[in-house]
Amino acid sequence: MKDIKVSFRGRDIYVKEGTTYKEVGDLLKREFDFDILACCANNSFVDLDDEIKQDCIVDYYDRSSIVGNRVYSSCCNFILFVAIKHVLGNDAKLVCQHSQDKGVYCTIENAFINEDVIKNIENEMHNIVNADLMFEKMTVSRMDAIKYFKQMGQDDKANVLKYISNTYINLYKLDNIIDYYYSRMAYSTKAINRFTLNYIGGNGFVMQLPDLANPEVVLDYYHYSKIFDKFQEYNDWGTDLGITSAADLNQFVSAGYSADLILLTEANFNRQLDKVAQNIIESGSRIVLVAGPSSSGKTTTAKKIGLYLKCLGYNPYAISTDDYFVNMEDTPKDQFGNYDFECLEAVDIELFNRQMNSLLNGESVILPKYNFKTGKREYRDKALTLGKKGVVIIEGIHALNDKLSMAIDNNDKYRIYLGPLTQINIDNHTHVHTSDVRKLRRIVRDNKTRNKGALATMKLWSNVRRGETNNIFPYQDNVDEVVNSSLIYEIGVLKTYVEPLLYNVPEDSEEYGEALRLINFLRNFLAIPSDTIPADSVLREFIGGSCIE
Repeated sequence: MKDIKVSFRGRDIYVKEGTTYKEVGDLLKREFDFDILACCANNSFVDLDDEIKQDCIVDYYDRSSIVGNRVYSSCCNFILFVAIKHVLGNDAKLVCQHSQDKGVYCTIENAFINEDVIKNIENEMHNIVNADLMFEKMTVSRMDAIKYFKQMGQDDKANVLKYISNTYINLYKLDNIIDYYYSRMAYSTKAINRFTLNYIGGNGFVMQLPDLANPEVVLDYYHYSKIFDKFQEYNDWGTDLGITSAADLNQFVSAGYSADLILLTEANFNRQLDKVAQNIIESGSRIVLVAGPSSSGKTTTAKKIGLYLKCLGYNPYAISTDDYFVNMEDTPKDQFGNYDFECLEAVDIELFNRQMNSLLNGESVILPKYNFKTGKREYRDKALTLGKKGVVIIEGIHALNDKLSMAIDNNDKYRIYLGPLTQINIDNHTHVHTSDVRKLRRIVRDNKTRNKGALATMKLWSNVRRGETNNIFPYQDNVDEVVNSSLIYEIGVLKTYVEPLLYNVPEDSEEYGEALRLINFLRNFLAIPSDTIPADSVLREFIGGSCIE
């Protein structure tokens, strides 16, 4: 047998023809902190048990990477599905619904559920992991897969495959149970060794997994009740519409109803903001603090809340906490020696509190504007006087941190957390991560407004996520209101903008594997034209054409 050259991150390894990618991965396992879960060879994903037949460039992913983390999540979902069949029988139906505190909220239908049952399922999952069972890939015709899932009563799987154009697709088998996942799977269950199930009542529980910030452990579950309730509210609305999965959405689009769905979704979002404005007035608060993770649509949403307040006879004034940055030379630096604009210490808290209280006391204040070119605060605007019906809307990453507004009376503050809490799923076993939708939004926006390619945005994403974890997510339930900026149709629209950008990610870049994963994710959705999206839609903040500046 001939020798084959396998190149890994600038190193060459020579192996015999027929060696598997897993065997090469085993030689490289010291390069990784955790078990290898996926492999990309010559810019295409391969299964770890595939044989190497030609010279190739490879990269591997463990659960500390975005690609590996998504593979880990899919594998855990499959193990959960199998464990439920073992414990509760074939009639029990698993539905993985939405993200919830570094995990996924799931329900089980057609079975009695309590804390003891969930603990038995978790124990069975560990048994499956310890048995070191293989995830066996099966390549079958798409039509045969559709027939199979219909026979098994899994219409959610059959329907999503209806809209995929591939002649052949990959299914996976675990302990003689077959399922469909759009991503590749790990080699065996042994690598999926960290998870917990947390029963939260009724027929629901949360499966907690290691996340990118803490891949070594599963953190204790914290129930963010307001976030959870908002997810459920949007899920109920989607259920009433008959759209809970990619297949449901695709059916609307293929029937020619996308324009109607867009208008209906926008009306629902606007109704949400109208209610928020009324709640602000009823609370008597005059300082509205708005925060949310990257690409949640803060700019558009904050300004639209202001418009609704104005309709109700109030005078809103928009302020960004960025304008209260200390001068550049006083800005703290991060561990790499770069200015850290995301830390709270980059904001002049004393000035912010003094000016806000002056406004509340009826005094006139000249607000600062931060000049990012000179790195200094400037005072160029006219003095602002709040007036009896004046409301200040403040948007920024630290807006929900009590330390920012520590000198302002709590009765004067109304806190709003904003996030695109996506309720739509691929099918019953594969939920859509909210961070994936935000990433797609940001890739499109960065390309439109900053002339950046997808690669540049993806390179910065880990830093963005780190800032969110430190500065936003800890405060997401300490609020008066949660606003969901997710739009049920948006993935189909984003697909038309972001897919070409993802194909442009260089094949030799570290981000190429993640670009492929997102391309495969988008294949589950039909494209939706954007021409009927209103100019004041939050989605226009990302795709362009917004009338709100």
